[in-house]
Amino acid sequence: MDPITDVFRTLHVTAFGQHRLEATAPWGLKGGGAEDDVKAPNAGKENPPTDLAHFAMLSRGNCWLNVEGIAEAIPLTGGDCILLDRDASIVMRDSPRTHPKSSFREVAATAKSNVAHCGGGGAPTTIVCGSLSFDRASLKPITQLLPSFILIRADQARTFALHNTMQALASEMSQQVPGSDIVATRLAEVLFIQILRAHIASEPGRNQGWLRAVFDPQIGTALTAFHANVGAPWTVESLSESAGVSRSAFAVRFKELLRQTPLEYVTEWRMQKAMHLLEQRDRKLVDVARSVGYESDAAFSKAFKRVVGANPGEYLKRGLQNYDQSR
Repeated sequence: MDPITDVFRTLHVTAFGQHRLEATAPWGLKGGGAEDDVKAPNAGKENPPTDLAHFAMLSRGNCWLNVEGIAEAIPLTGGDCILLDRDASIVMRDSPRTHPKSSFREVAATAKSNVAHCGGGGAPTTIVCGSLSFDRASLKPITQLLPSFILIRADQARTFALHNTMQALASEMSQQVPGSDIVATRLAEVLFIQILRAHIASEPGRNQGWLRAVFDPQIGTALTAFHANVGAPWTVESLSESAGVSRSAFAVRFKELLRQTPLEYVTEWRMQKAMHLLEQRDRKLVDVARSVGYESDAAFSKAFKRVVGANPGEYLKRGLQNYDQSR
């Protein structure tokens, strides 16, 4: 199993707040950051939305995008797609000269049948947008692993399937027939993976952090070996052997890319997998322990409490109880 597949099978993706925006010039909307914070459904006080991202795709027309931290406005045209982490502040508008008067949240609140309208009646622009939540229980929210801003141009590699998915998503959001919410959520999950694939294919040399590590010739090989068999007795030596480099060179390169030691990564991901297995409620503790590389449930429980902050029993009692009450 490759690392990306393992991550997204373990950290479930849920889409919410999806709508289609029909904007007519002049129009301008701001969003992102604290002022446009969005709570995922079922998110209670014990389940804060700390691991969200937002997506948008122009299916018709043109507009301009300003992203906090990027000096120049970015022109967007039909077929362009963006993915932003929850803390990124943005402005989208028909012209760089248009002053944004409303937020995406305010406009989305007026949507009928998942279609929202804004603007002055001029040239039309259609944007399909929504938010993604990456599981309620994550030691490292997936948005910390990915770039804070991804732009996929319509003519980039791997965009044909992405466009088909987005059009299907737009259709589901506007029709509101029985089962539309479920289908739309599944399509949004597929869309996220397709955006990531297109980003990787278009800028392989510019990936940062975890993505850069995944595609590093040595570190990526070791990550693939680890994610394919999380329960194996991994050491820095065995990981470096799988990468085909010396132990010292491997350790230095690993920390350079991932900002943690190889064994810190191994332990953290094992606990993430354990959280996923525990939530299934049909596994004995000793079986969960062995699945993630521990010979005894005592050793596993000690490591689990050190990383997660609660032993497995406390985690199930507190975490799942809070989640169930919020549903």
